[in-house]
Amino acid sequence: MSAEEWQITWFTMWVAALSTLVILPFGVAAAWLLARRDWPGKSLVETAVSLPLVLPPVATGLILLKLFSRRGPLGGLLEHFNTPIIFTWRAVLIAVCVMSFPLLVRPARAAFEQVDPRLEQIARTLGAGSGRVFFTITLPLAIRGVIGGMVLAFARALGEFGATVVVAGFIYGKTVTLSLAIYQSINLGNDAQAYRLIAVSACLAFAAVWTSEWLTRRRKSP
Repeated sequence: MSAEEWQITWFTMWVAALSTLVILPFGVAAAWLLARRDWPGKSLVETAVSLPLVLPPVATGLILLKLFSRRGPLGGLLEHFNTPIIFTWRAVLIAVCVMSFPLLVRPARAAFEQVDPRLEQIARTLGAGSGRVFFTITLPLAIRGVIGGMVLAFARALGEFGATVVVAGFIYGKTVTLSLAIYQSINLGNDAQAYRLIAVSACLAFAAVWTSEWLTRRRKSP
């Protein structure tokens, strides 16, 4: 692999890892709320969380472009802090965060739903506050599902293309990920490079999905 290909690979892994860390607290909070609380409009929130899974990624990219462009509501605000988003690495990060968020929430929510509420109630009767109950009882019992969701989110971030290409474009050394580089290599007729990058992507994705499946099997085992 060339130096450029290594740079693309490390950039993709770095953005995928960072995006997973960024969405982790929000994903865990959303999963817990959806698993343990009922409120008016909950179905709308559930739908909104899952929407990136069914909405065409390019459409998601267009929505993000509208929001974070210089004339957009969020992009215009960030411009005042000299923090441009579109066609920067930040755009890549936002795109992969949005696209991978549902894959973190769904397994985490299922894990929280499997935690026996009686164990939490016992801890409360012994004087533990809500925060202590969550961090000492609920989260440890659901941790495999949370980690499994993190791995799936990381794998999704590795392969994100549609939303990223809309908001970040092709800027080598700044915004090009493995998926974008593969697409560009195919367009330029550089099949050898495309196959090398495909092999790298397949290995990373296989490792991530295998880890998630292994954690799921461990969680289900007696």
